[in-house]
Amino acid sequence: MAEFVRLEVADAVATIRLDKPKLNPLDAQMQAEIRAAAEEAAERDDIRAVIVYGGPKVFAAGADIKEMADMSRDDMDKHSGPLQASFTAVAHIPKPTVAAVTGYALGGGCELALCADRRIVAEDAKLGQPEISLGIMPGAGGTQRLSRLVGPSKAKDLIFTGRLVGAEEALRIGLADEVVPADAVYDTAMAWASQFANGPAAALRAAKESIDHGLDVDIDAGLEIERAQFAGLFATEDRGIGMRAFMDKAKPDFVGR
Repeated sequence: MAEFVRLEVADAVATIRLDKPKLNPLDAQMQAEIRAAAEEAAERDDIRAVIVYGGPKVFAAGADIKEMADMSRDDMDKHSGPLQASFTAVAHIPKPTVAAVTGYALGGGCELALCADRRIVAEDAKLGQPEISLGIMPGAGGTQRLSRLVGPSKAKDLIFTGRLVGAEEALRIGLADEVVPADAVYDTAMAWASQFANGPAAALRAAKESIDHGLDVDIDAGLEIERAQFAGLFATEDRGIGMRAFMDKAKPDFVGR
């Protein structure tokens, strides 16, 4: 039983809920529990979309610096693999995911938010990668996911300076997708995720994998990924349901297969 990370499921939408006082520090235990929750959400057929949420006051203020302060190079060599793997497990959930960001999403907290497909951010939230002020750099995907999301120049500015950005700047540069009042963040994320509760799960998974894997290869290889995924969907029940419903001018009742 996880102590600080809960997987809560309602109406086919799961919430990976971080809940460790005071600021959801992402220590080794939290990392392991996040990975376990993400892997469970990925496997369960009754889950069609996932929200990552740190609560109404803070998303996650970063790694536990006290835990890392006395680590040697060899220690971090051993620690960094599980650290990245815990966040990668969130990125690899084959379903639509959204980060509901309140308060602070700093360092590892920002990197965790980057693992979601979409980021809904509170008006008073602060995001950033301040690791440079500690004499280090992002190590849980920040240099890679942030640059892919906002472009290398903006990513370098944020990482080199370690400065924090408010919600409006985050929206302007593409780090946030939607800005809402703090008390509406979770409900807005739920509204977005709920769209997929009765959706064609195989098609959503194929679309996500095509986009994510296609970004890592050249255009020709990306088109081949897309072609193979597209063709594969013609073996699914939902493809038949969707096309028949279209021809009958009816709403499709997808079964997720």
